[in-house]
Amino acid sequence: MNSLAPSAASHNSESARTLRAQLLAHFQQSQNADGGWPFHMQGDSRVEPTCWALRALAGSSESAQSSITRGLAFLKSQQLSDGSWPATTGMSSGGWVTSLAASVLASFLAQLPAHEKSVHAAVQWLCDDYPRDSSRWQKFLNNFSSNKHASHNDEFRGWGWTPRTSSWVEPTAFALMAFSSVSEDFSSGAPGSHSKPESSLSSGAAPLVSKSADFSSGAETSASKSHVSIQLAKQISDRRALAIGLLYDRMCAGGGWNCGNPRVYGVDGDSLVLPTCWALLSLRDAPEHPNRQLSLAWLQKSFATIASPGSLAIAQITIEAYAASPGSTGTPACAAVATPPRFRTLHDWSAEDLANQGTHVAAWASLALNPSRHWPARLEVPQ
Repeated sequence: MNSLAPSAASHNSESARTLRAQLLAHFQQSQNADGGWPFHMQGDSRVEPTCWALRALAGSSESAQSSITRGLAFLKSQQLSDGSWPATTGMSSGGWVTSLAASVLASFLAQLPAHEKSVHAAVQWLCDDYPRDSSRWQKFLNNFSSNKHASHNDEFRGWGWTPRTSSWVEPTAFALMAFSSVSEDFSSGAPGSHSKPESSLSSGAAPLVSKSADFSSGAETSASKSHVSIQLAKQISDRRALAIGLLYDRMCAGGGWNCGNPRVYGVDGDSLVLPTCWALLSLRDAPEHPNRQLSLAWLQKSFATIASPGSLAIAQITIEAYAASPGSTGTPACAAVATPPRFRTLHDWSAEDLANQGTHVAAWASLALNPSRHWPARLEVPQ
């Protein structure tokens, strides 16, 4: 038996159900009076942990519906007038968490269509946020630079942790996931290309399709189609192509990603689990590329060495997502991994241990333990 095979069975085990139930109870108990969640009990509500708690609770039970409704109201209340979300209450400018918030709100549009304008505004903000490191002025200055150690292509553009700074792997991945959550696949060309499919540009409006997990059943349902302008559809297509190109350009040698550049001062950087997972999840519906399989293989190989519950949960979710994705080898993504003498599972931690590591970690674990999780959405294989 391969090392990841037990994960599927563990979904249905009594211990998995018990652990997930305890985590779901924790989310309802740790919710603040304002409807948001803190990173740690009794802390201030923040957008990021609120998003992850909502993802974990979606589809859990009818008893969680009140918590979800209050959490969504908090999320909506934190959105700034320009469509972005700030990392903390009181900040006057938004950042990378806009992508996460937009993606989560989009997943509930079937139940709460009134949030549609909020999602549209967030997507427009993301399209308008260009990193400073790829500006024409910066490219001009680079022509006079004596730095011979740069190994990446500045023609590609992603997103930074804060607006108009530098492109980083993780915020770029979250922005791509936000686009995938709210829209049909606008890009049909190869990574880095600028081709526009007829479906998004041949008419005056492009469909914005969202899916949502029913609050009580967890089943995915399609919301009624709304429309974005042809201009925004074109912006999404352009930004998506540039961002996909950037991710592949910033991949580390041998597969996987770290937080930023794969090579600094002539030295190859080491791949990291979480950036690799976010990048792979964001590239699931991108055109097939050999570097995607190379990075997935790196993650499979590294799985047995993961020691932290957060990284373990997201790695499990990522590998399982690719096991049923279009473009896979047709065999489970974990099939190539040899069985190690001992590897950690989420059952090595109690619900209290996971909660103490943060709401986001507890949510990731809850999602990994859920065999019918609504995120990441399953990709439909073309017939």
